[in-house]
Amino acid sequence: MNHVMRVFKNFTLDEGGATAIEYGLLAALVALGIAVGASALGAELGLFFGRIATRLSTAA
Repeated sequence: MNHVMRVFKNFTLDEGGATAIEYGLLAALVALGIAVGASALGAELGLFFGRIATRLSTAA
């Protein structure tokens, strides 16, 4: 029984898995932020070039 308790205690004190999960969550959050930012930037660029195209077509 003593061996089981020691293994359980070592398992609860090991923070390697928790650290890996934290890094994974952080990476997912950064990727989500990049995706949202790129989407917003893409939409703004589409509108910007659409306005340019409209002005060029009406100027000719």
